[in-house]
Amino acid sequence: MFSLPVRLERPRRRQALLALLITALLSIAAAVIPAGSAMAAPSDPDGDSAQIKALQAALDVALTDFNNAKGRVDASIVRQAQLTAQQKQTEARLKDLEARVGSVADAAYRGRRMNMAVAILDSSSPDGMLHAATTVQYLVDRDDRDLHDLHATRKQLTDEQTALANELKLQQQQLGIMDAKRKDADAALRKAGGGNPVSGPSGGKATANAAPRNPDGSFASQSATIKDPTGTGGMITPRLLNAYNEARKAGFTHYTKCWRSQSSGEHGKGRACDFSANAKTFVDARATGADKTYGDNLAAWFIANSSRLGVLYVIWYKRIWHPGRGWSSYSGDGTPAGDHYNHVHLSVQ
Repeated sequence: MFSLPVRLERPRRRQALLALLITALLSIAAAVIPAGSAMAAPSDPDGDSAQIKALQAALDVALTDFNNAKGRVDASIVRQAQLTAQQKQTEARLKDLEARVGSVADAAYRGRRMNMAVAILDSSSPDGMLHAATTVQYLVDRDDRDLHDLHATRKQLTDEQTALANELKLQQQQLGIMDAKRKDADAALRKAGGGNPVSGPSGGKATANAAPRNPDGSFASQSATIKDPTGTGGMITPRLLNAYNEARKAGFTHYTKCWRSQSSGEHGKGRACDFSANAKTFVDARATGADKTYGDNLAAWFIANSSRLGVLYVIWYKRIWHPGRGWSSYSGDGTPAGDHYNHVHLSVQ
């Protein structure tokens, strides 16, 4: 008689407990997820389509070659300036030596060297003869050094002229590579549905410490050997770590993630970071207000420091910037993350 009410009471208790649990979970979710955001959006759905994968691969090759050629040109310009200054000094020394050696030749032609020998023989005392002989030996040694220096300086000038000509040849060759690779990058962007010239953030200050380069001005290839400081559990390259740290030093400290497992693009290689416009997470919406200003300033800073950091490209607010071209339109996937409305993407060489 009394067992039925007990059996009915237990399901009611379970339902009440379940309702309390759901309410608690919803409260926690409301506290964790920012207002205006359905959830913390994925940082960047790079590599989700064959089109994006093809674009990333093309930009990687073209812009790596462009950056290396640009570095070689810059290094060559410095060497040319040094060679030109050195060549002027050599030419001045050569002119002086030719005048001095000309005097020696003139003296030999007029018989003055014979006169020096006669002066020794005409000395009236042994001491006088020794003094005359010492003087003559000094003059002969001096003339011999001048003739030797003249020959060496002429060879030095020829070598410097050859080196300068080689630098000019190298520069023209690398400029040709830069032009070709710029066109390759532009073609890849157009094929992916972008590539039209657009305006974008600019005016950043070049404050970053430069990443190391090879002696010829190019960047060495790097593997991901350093633990990602953004807590992804992955590895990044020393060059990307330098870019990340320098951005932090410049005041760009909003939420950032770098390494991500993917089959294409630079994230999986440890050569890319996504810098959220929002301070705490990736908001699944277009950045506005202070967040938009932050993204503009960060993109402009990366551009101003692109040569120092080895930047391949920057993507922000459905635009892409790469060296030698400037800002172009970018075709994403229509989402705030895919169109890069909520974060600045940085890829380095």
